[in-house]
Amino acid sequence: MDPIYLDHNAGAPLRPEALRALSAAHAQLFGNASSAHGFGAEARAALARARRQVATLAGVAPETLVFTSGATESNNTVLCQVASGAHAVLSATEHPSLLDQVGALRARAVRVTVVPVARDGRIDPSDFARALEPGTALASVQSANHETGVVQPIAELAAAAAARAIPFHSDAAQAFGKTPLDFGSLPIDYASFSAHKLGGPKGVGALYVRPGAALAPLLRGGSQERGRRAGTENVPAIAGFGAACEAARAELGASAARLGRLRDSLWAGLARSVPDVVRNGGSDHVLAHVLDVSFPGASGEALVEALDLEGIAASTGAACHSGSTEPSPVLLAMGVTEALARAALRFSLGPRNDAAQIEFVLARLPAVVARVRRARAG
Repeated sequence: MDPIYLDHNAGAPLRPEALRALSAAHAQLFGNASSAHGFGAEARAALARARRQVATLAGVAPETLVFTSGATESNNTVLCQVASGAHAVLSATEHPSLLDQVGALRARAVRVTVVPVARDGRIDPSDFARALEPGTALASVQSANHETGVVQPIAELAAAAAARAIPFHSDAAQAFGKTPLDFGSLPIDYASFSAHKLGGPKGVGALYVRPGAALAPLLRGGSQERGRRAGTENVPAIAGFGAACEAARAELGASAARLGRLRDSLWAGLARSVPDVVRNGGSDHVLAHVLDVSFPGASGEALVEALDLEGIAASTGAACHSGSTEPSPVLLAMGVTEALARAALRFSLGPRNDAAQIEFVLARLPAVVARVRRARAG
């Protein structure tokens, strides 16, 4: 069997629709979108089309989107809105592009409250509400976790922040294109998206900015993106992003149902064939394509390497922390023991996965786990 890719949360294969749009734009749309001539107008038209496609999938108006290099830039842009001396609230399981900024925020005299999550990875709305203060300048909670796939009660959390007139941001990079979103109907001020998580090109994303929400540009020096993000737009990548969003929207419900069945089949097979396997994040409020499990007595890193030799690609967690010897901070924040956190694997499925591949994984994985456990035991 061909190699099996089960690491879509790190990056999804480029969709054919995105590749066609990307290639056509590279070949034909070489004009600068800021230029007044016809070549510039063609590039601007492509940007406008992609903006509509991305906005439709997010459930927002096109003019509310700012194209960026990805969710990391979008997240950092939002954090930079917090002034010195103010207060910010984050959840304990945010992506590193947010949590790794806590030190920098505190260095410029921003008070930061990190709200804990429960054992299932969900934030308690009452804990979140208690963390909000009159001087809170930003509250940020991801829509779905990058490791466990746990989906947060964003509508309830955003409403709690709005009731106190506190700007609310959500990193939606993992939820985007995987579950229906209608951010325009929610009291959300900012939301971050990445193209490569749903089959678009790498290095492009977007930031949703609610009408009336403040936004000081992170990048200055040009009037692009209505003065909200300087720099010549990457028209080919943005065109590919838009095409990927349109394709994801067309298959959204059917894809989630299909991947959910495959994910459940994978978990059921592991539960039957691998002793002591533990599921992280539970089965409720989880994206349909994600399964995070721990294999006590094994090393997650060793399992990734062993599976790779079998032609199966999985991961231990966030690609941004790849190579780190530290256990997953997401799992630790959920109350998972350090030993189990070090024994974790994340399987994240996508459009090219099928039942035969899951059967192949289940045929190989029990022996791989047993071998890694024996080697670790000495």
